[in-house]
Amino acid sequence: MTPAGILAAKPYKQLGCDEARPVTLATRSTPIPRRFVILLLFCIVCYSAFTYGQTVAPKPDPAFQKLQIFLGHWTYKGEYKPGPLGPGGKVDGEYNYQFVLNGFLVEGHTTEKMAQGVTHFLEIDTYDPRSKSILMNVYTDDGSRYSGVIATSNDSVTWAGKLQFGDTEYHFRQLFVISKDHLKAQEHGEISADGKTWIPFFEASCTKRQR
Repeated sequence: MTPAGILAAKPYKQLGCDEARPVTLATRSTPIPRRFVILLLFCIVCYSAFTYGQTVAPKPDPAFQKLQIFLGHWTYKGEYKPGPLGPGGKVDGEYNYQFVLNGFLVEGHTTEKMAQGVTHFLEIDTYDPRSKSILMNVYTDDGSRYSGVIATSNDSVTWAGKLQFGDTEYHFRQLFVISKDHLKAQEHGEISADGKTWIPFFEASCTKRQR
């Protein structure tokens, strides 16, 4: 007989107890009161809520916030210059840029109208804390793509990087110079096949729409 069986076969009186009833393994464990479990869970929830409230919410980097000078709704009239991307031509367009996702991204939508038709652009800008630079990606509905970095000053925004046009890659740089009242801007763009020799690509006069 196992030790547990021997213990169970002995009456309680032999063990110094008043009542003679078998002792089983089940009677040895004491269940945790349900009230205690509920109280423990309540304390855990309260502590978690308190510590979460004490955590400082992350904020976008101040360098990224400098894009504020460019955000909003702009209309423009300009011209694409004849070159490796095509014959060029007059263009009417509009920009719509805004902070999204608590200010950690900039989302931009551009619509351009030319004699050849209408083109739409989607731009997503983010801040990279490792390189301390603003990264940009622009996608168009003709399959072209721009990628690179953005630099800002008190009165200008500069895009620079690579333009993928069909199966050919170009270097590009585009300067957006804003007036002192932040309601007008002049835009100038250039492209290069080798990053050394640059040719005019785009220019426009822009007006910001006031709310």
